[in-house]
Amino acid sequence: MKLAACISIALAITGLPSALAAAEQCRFIEARLEREACYQRQETARAARQKASEAREAEQQKPYEPMTQEDAQLAKSLRSICRGC
Repeated sequence: MKLAACISIALAITGLPSALAAAEQCRFIEARLEREACYQRQETARAARQKASEAREAEQQKPYEPMTQEDAQLAKSLRSICRGC
């Protein structure tokens, strides 16, 4: 059990640098057209991630709900009960 945990941790640690290196590989490409294509793919992926993030954020935000008529009446009655006490 401990051996399996150690192996999974080791794989996770060694897999992390390869994921980070994939994002930086474009600048090392010699051919100009290939390098520009790589940058374009990264920009497209970034735009998709940003759009998905904005969509999730929009779903989580609650819309502004104006005060209902009942709430306005309650506030008015409370103001008449206590005047600056």
